[in-house]
Amino acid sequence: MMRTAIERFIDYLRVERNASPLTLKSYEEDLIALVLYLEEVEDRRVKINEVSTLDLRRFVARLQEEGYAKSTISRKLACLRSFFRFAVRESWIESNVAKPLRNPRIGRKLPHFLSADEIAKLLESPSASSASGLRDRAILETMYSSGLRVSELVALEIQDIDFSSGLIRVRGKGRKERLTPLGSFAQRALKNWLTKRKPDPKAGKDAADAVFLNRFGRRLTSRSVGRMLEKCLKKAGLDQRTSPHTLRHSFATHLLDRGADIRSVQELLGHQSLITTQIYTHVSTTRLREVYETAHPRAG
Repeated sequence: MMRTAIERFIDYLRVERNASPLTLKSYEEDLIALVLYLEEVEDRRVKINEVSTLDLRRFVARLQEEGYAKSTISRKLACLRSFFRFAVRESWIESNVAKPLRNPRIGRKLPHFLSADEIAKLLESPSASSASGLRDRAILETMYSSGLRVSELVALEIQDIDFSSGLIRVRGKGRKERLTPLGSFAQRALKNWLTKRKPDPKAGKDAADAVFLNRFGRRLTSRSVGRMLEKCLKKAGLDQRTSPHTLRHSFATHLLDRGADIRSVQELLGHQSLITTQIYTHVSTTRLREVYETAHPRAG
């Protein structure tokens, strides 16, 4: 029966694939949902070799009717493909009946970004009278100046900064390194912070090398940067949906708005594919259209 096959599949994921508890729970729930659909909606108790592609299409249609997000449906389809691929491996079925199913098309959302005025408010929000305030200003200035991911920011080390050339070495995804410019405001903020930076001698080389430290003198975490940003947003009265990644989005959008070419922005962001960077051209185009429709006397 289907439930027995699901149990075997979950055991396989746990033992052979070393899947996380969250993944196991998610996959089991998705597969049981299929069983319940067949039993309660179609009034059929089927064996695994009796499930057809048409059954799965009807199941997906039901999910769409119930208002599931396209991303959620895509995740469930990935689970079904994996389950029936395992069934083929076990010789329970001859072919993967989930393979013909196609994911729903997911339109990419335009990234949320801050205007230049909003960025200015945010960057001014940390206090200049305390070490933590100087650190927070340096963090925000560096992220906006260089378009860093938060993971890249917390990985920065003292030797990565070259003030003489105005460049920093960034360790990006896939251990790829790139050099990116550091603006004058960010350089000044970093120098101010480095005069107050006090690594914990007991924390070893990691703390000694790290640019950004917490109040205990240890390397700062991405989560701590997120909490710091929340406080600064509240103080500046800005949109609470803003995340550390918003500064990266703002960096790219503002460069393109002011005439930077997309290839250069791609390199600055460390994107492997130009397609990833092109989302920011859509943002700029949308804003241009808004300006045109507002300003042109015969646009409406």
